[in-house]
Amino acid sequence: MQSLALATLADELETARSVSIDSAASTPKPAASNIRFLRPVDGSRRAGLMTSLKSLVQPKAPAPVLDAAQAMEAAVRIVERQGLGEANLVRMADKDILFSEDGEAFVMYARRGRSMIALSDPIGPADRWEGLVHLFCETARASGCRPVFYQASPALLGACFEAGLKSLKLGEQAVVDLATFDMKGGKWLSLRRSTNRAERDGLQFSFVPACDVPALMPELEAVSNAWLGHTRAREKSFSLGSFIPDYLATQPVAIMRFEGRLVAFASVLVTDRRQSAFIDLMRFVPGVHRGMMDLLFVKTMLHLKDEGFAALNLGMAPLAGLGDQDGAPLWNQLGKTVYECGESFYNFQGLRAFKSKFEPRWESRYLAVPTHSNAYLAIMDVAMLISGGFKGMFGK
Repeated sequence: MQSLALATLADELETARSVSIDSAASTPKPAASNIRFLRPVDGSRRAGLMTSLKSLVQPKAPAPVLDAAQAMEAAVRIVERQGLGEANLVRMADKDILFSEDGEAFVMYARRGRSMIALSDPIGPADRWEGLVHLFCETARASGCRPVFYQASPALLGACFEAGLKSLKLGEQAVVDLATFDMKGGKWLSLRRSTNRAERDGLQFSFVPACDVPALMPELEAVSNAWLGHTRAREKSFSLGSFIPDYLATQPVAIMRFEGRLVAFASVLVTDRRQSAFIDLMRFVPGVHRGMMDLLFVKTMLHLKDEGFAALNLGMAPLAGLGDQDGAPLWNQLGKTVYECGESFYNFQGLRAFKSKFEPRWESRYLAVPTHSNAYLAIMDVAMLISGGFKGMFGK
């Protein structure tokens, strides 16, 4: 069952797969305490400390209560002020939003079973993260849940540790440095041959701005339905986008046409800061051309590079990079075994190999759970949140 849970997490990240999002129940969000830890002080500083303590314990005016539309507007404003495209996943409107006390940052999260699960790092200035992690943990515990951070970056682990959470590696995320991506030289020969052949055979690429996406929606839906029908895949949830027209229309879409027919697409999440774009929902008509997805990725990267983007996030290679040397945690040993021996039910190594074509840098991502909590129960809740329940876990 543990191996199945880890494999289910991998399922929603496969290049040729896409996911959908289920609504998560809202939970109350009590205000967090402003008092953290105080160091001993000498008498000369006592008066100043007492004044500070008095100001800390003075009742605060309650934060304004936002309805769903207002919360979304506030979250989108924060997203646009930072540079990571994946923050646009909040636009799905499927997850709850917890703001920092000053409203300058937020966590998007959903609840499943006894777990309250935050997706990735907080969105907003890094100096707000520690307070927001504490607030999230307090909110989860007040609701009778274990706080969980899914796909946390190394930059968040210090704040998680201070909040009483331990971290377990989930895999590695592939990020392409667009400044150095040029398809020249011997290392790109195989990929260059694949994409050149696809173009000679008549595949045509376009990068469609968000304002023009609604007009393409019938064609995009036809591609999506063809892929779902051919693969008999189940829609997943929570951590990647799904085919929801209003959501897709908020971001640009990269498309491929063959003989005039739209045959593949990828939604690309961006912000005006142009720091890092994110490949989100991807679907294609099976059997059109073996080099079609190579060409779609390469052309998207070159377009984003020309537009001034610094990087493109290709998403996770699940269970990659887990060491199993003597003394490694059981979590790592189990994950490494599934990664190496689980090819019969999931293409773990093939997914990493596909993304490796584009010479990315690999960044570790983690699951953070309470120190004394059972991490396997938490990962089961995450797996069921992604899959939509036990039935989804046992399907494609």
